[in-house]
Amino acid sequence: MQDMSQQSEEITAARRATVLAIGGHDAGGGAGISADIETISALGSHPLTLITALTVQDTSSMSALEPVDPSIMLRQFDAIHADITIDVVKIGMLGSFDALAAVMTMLDQLEGVPVVFDPVLAAGGGGEAGSKALQEAIVSALLPRCFLLTPNTIEARRLGGSDDLLRAADNLLATGVNNLLLTGSHEDGDEIVHSWHSNDAESESWQWQRLPGEYHGSGCTLASAIAAFIARGMPLKMALGLAQAFAYDALQRGYRIGSGQLIPGRAGGAQ
Repeated sequence: MQDMSQQSEEITAARRATVLAIGGHDAGGGAGISADIETISALGSHPLTLITALTVQDTSSMSALEPVDPSIMLRQFDAIHADITIDVVKIGMLGSFDALAAVMTMLDQLEGVPVVFDPVLAAGGGGEAGSKALQEAIVSALLPRCFLLTPNTIEARRLGGSDDLLRAADNLLATGVNNLLLTGSHEDGDEIVHSWHSNDAESESWQWQRLPGEYHGSGCTLASAIAAFIARGMPLKMALGLAQAFAYDALQRGYRIGSGQLIPGRAGGAQ
């Protein structure tokens, strides 16, 4: 038998881009970390995960949230960070001041790593995921560290402190966020408009035909897709366009597992 220890050749593999997904766990698998894992994997990057909160929810609503001990989160991060290069951080639900503080501690060790933040203020079917005080802390502490913020128009108005959407967008960019993608599915009309705003004065908008039904985890899917493409080295504008196409295709393949919202068909949709 060949002595494997004496072989001169080493088996090597190309390094895969990584996305550290930080967010809540949805036991139903429609949103949160499950959506992040499916999306990031489908698009050729490797998902690393940290769970901020355990949620009690179904395809219709969220009824409870239990924060994860931040000391565990930090120990998990230390183990990952010591061994694995993190290319992009994608953040979803925080759910507690302790989680926010833990995340800021992590980001202090990831200088220069792009942060994509999908500000989950409420689960898709309803239920608060954070108090107004927590939202204010997020605006002051986390937003200045973000490369890209991906709020829907409801979240943008709340975080931006104005019912006027353009003023809210300006207020959010003024916090130090580099880029803002406003997703328009909560606005009226047969067409959904997603608009990109940048502190570099770049802008773009995309129109998508509204699909029938409601979807659980669509925002997670879009933000994670953007993060996965950025991790692979794509310019932001290209990443935004490809991620929207991926997310829209996933919605078109949406399927039912419960009595509430549809689940995006994320698997098998790699670009």
